[in-house]
Amino acid sequence: MAVLRMSVGFIAIALFCTFSAAHAQDTTDFDFNRLAFRGFGIDLGYVYPTRTERAVSYGGRFDMGYARPGLRVVPHVSYWSAPLLVDEVAEFEDRIVALVEGQTGDPLPQLNLGPINWQDVAFGVDTHVVWDTPFDLLTYGGLGVTVHALKGYGDAIQGTFIDELLNTVTAGFNLHFGAEYPFTSSFRAYGVAKYEVLSDLQLFNLSVGWQIMTGPSAPGEER
Repeated sequence: MAVLRMSVGFIAIALFCTFSAAHAQDTTDFDFNRLAFRGFGIDLGYVYPTRTERAVSYGGRFDMGYARPGLRVVPHVSYWSAPLLVDEVAEFEDRIVALVEGQTGDPLPQLNLGPINWQDVAFGVDTHVVWDTPFDLLTYGGLGVTVHALKGYGDAIQGTFIDELLNTVTAGFNLHFGAEYPFTSSFRAYGVAKYEVLSDLQLFNLSVGWQIMTGPSAPGEER
């Protein structure tokens, strides 16, 4: 329930900020003729999935500049791994028991699948609606799409149908809101809050990172 309340609140904030940015007077007013790589960042945070325990998340992003005034394109990668919730493991145990009893008619001894972990390697693209604020702070909100390669692993499930159920490749869609501060023309810090929905999983992620700029800053981004 706590994750659900955070998710609902975050969606409301992200939507408000995104729509507000579209009408802000201080929205960065520039337009590159084409997208071009101009920086990369690494980040560290926590992810709160609905089916696993909280986990440390690792990520990186690639700043491709602006497709149109105020609209930045940022591909990204991420990784996390965490144990499935106890209730999730118990559900799998119940499904196996029901399957065996349905086929043999004999009761199955108590089943213990042990710990099951789920890991996620993701690749995606976010679009940032960027606007500047006082004190050289850039803020942004937007939408993104991601491909997730999910893999389950555990001694007891190896080669079983549970292993197959947890090993999937699926798309996810996210809402995000963030802020970044340029300490220098070539170095900036950023923080991001992101809520993502997959076919059978929801994620809330909070992370902070550092970006190295290899290309020029756009007007409105300088200190």
